[in-house]
Amino acid sequence: MTTEEKVLLLAMLKKEENETLRDILTILENSRVFTIKEGKRLVKGLKKEGYIEENELTLKGSVTARAAEEEFRL
Repeated sequence: MTTEEKVLLLAMLKKEENETLRDILTILENSRVFTIKEGKRLVKGLKKEGYIEENELTLKGSVTARAAEEEFRL
């Protein structure tokens, strides 16, 4: 899993209640993590792998995001 994918999952885990996936992609683009186009490609891949479903994290996605949080904390 790439760093960008981990950051995206972690951002989804930490998102505010009223934020959408599009909002998260925009925030990450403004932070220069990736472009919207690259973000959409990452989302598509993560959906295919079962990390995201209906623009929300699955259990697998949540576990991976929490692991990424621990990894980035070091």
